[in-house]
Amino acid sequence: MTARVRFAPSPTGRIHIGNVRTAVLNWLYAQKYGGTFLLRLDDTDRERSTEEFAQAIRDDLTWLGLKWDSEAKQSDRTARYDEAAAQLKAEGVLYPCFETEEELDRRRKRQLAMHRPPIYDRAALKLTKDEIAAHETAGRRPHWRFRLPNTDNGQVGVPRPTMISWRDLIRDDQSVDLGSLSDPVLIRGDGTYLYTFTSVVDDIDFGITHIVRGEDHVTNTGVQLAIFEALGGAAPAFGHHSLLIGADGHALSKRLGALSVQSFRDAGLEPMAVLSHAALVGTSDAIEPHTQTGDLAEMFDLGKISTAPGRFDVEDLKSLNAKLLHKLSYADVAARLDAKGITPGAAFWDAVRGNLTIFDDVDTWSTVANGAITPVIEDADFAAKALALLPREPWSTETWGQWTSAIKTETGAKGKALFHPLRMALTAQEAGPDLKTLLPLIGRTRAAARLSGAIG
Repeated sequence: MTARVRFAPSPTGRIHIGNVRTAVLNWLYAQKYGGTFLLRLDDTDRERSTEEFAQAIRDDLTWLGLKWDSEAKQSDRTARYDEAAAQLKAEGVLYPCFETEEELDRRRKRQLAMHRPPIYDRAALKLTKDEIAAHETAGRRPHWRFRLPNTDNGQVGVPRPTMISWRDLIRDDQSVDLGSLSDPVLIRGDGTYLYTFTSVVDDIDFGITHIVRGEDHVTNTGVQLAIFEALGGAAPAFGHHSLLIGADGHALSKRLGALSVQSFRDAGLEPMAVLSHAALVGTSDAIEPHTQTGDLAEMFDLGKISTAPGRFDVEDLKSLNAKLLHKLSYADVAARLDAKGITPGAAFWDAVRGNLTIFDDVDTWSTVANGAITPVIEDADFAAKALALLPREPWSTETWGQWTSAIKTETGAKGKALFHPLRMALTAQEAGPDLKTLLPLIGRTRAAARLSGAIG
């Protein structure tokens, strides 16, 4: 059986690190096992879903390198949902309810006061045809609930403990007690469908074989397995990964807007750094930068994912980004350097890559090597002596050592007193690439001008 997985975001906002992790795990599963990856836009929320957000999701996935084999939108499949709903209505497991939210809230409060679980009491199942007709005549539109299989012989009575179990791909044996749950609403009063229902219909129709999603869906899985059975569809294998927490140990849920893929792009982070972090956080593998998605796919194993929360710290991601840049070869970035007009590219990249946090930091060092800067002269007399000792060209990586040895002999300066004023004069930066590799790129003309205090 060929694996078929899906990523099913709602186009109601930008995708964030939590979404990315789910997308990456599904995508890697398809890559590892030669399967296919479906992008399904769960856009049943008519008020909040927009094509603008849908396109933003496509753009973000493309930036990350997560190519999908096919795409579907739930808004295009209403007729299919109508058909599936008609099937469940005909079988008597999807039934109309007319209570308002206020009525349901009062009922829940009474149940709690009587020390009973606040689950729906299935009062609507006792409505006669005449009572239903009266509600409809009065202009009340029903919402529709799915009757969970949690009573003896399918009777209307009080739910009994009913365990539904599955072997989870990540969490091993899992069970949900359907007897402790309310019959879920599958169709709203305005006739629109809820995710719980449409997701099952889609997974059946698109032949989804494996679903990897957050552990906050465990209870949903118990309910959806019952819906799969009611519709006569084969249920996929499920895996529920842990959720992410912040560096402070608290849930990220209220901060995810600030951790969108767009925010990472705006911050100049590399897509492979984001992918590497999303694929490895919360696993037994070390979080290290990888330059190829194939490497991540080869390492991928759902058995490595911990059931403990994954710790996400944006500072860790930034550090990972720097490590990734440090290991990239000139061939990896040649086109990007050429686009910036940076030459000679290979020598420049080898000199500066170890000091980059984001790729655009090359702009600073390109200006130092090839442009005009305002030097910082800490000691004019020292700078004048250094200028007088400046070697003739051609220069190599040996020039820096030869020059500084001569300055040390002439001035007696050593350590920071020797190197810091030279760095400030030559680069105007407190720290940076090794000057033995940077100095030949700066060249004698610029070096002389800077030591004299001139902009150059």
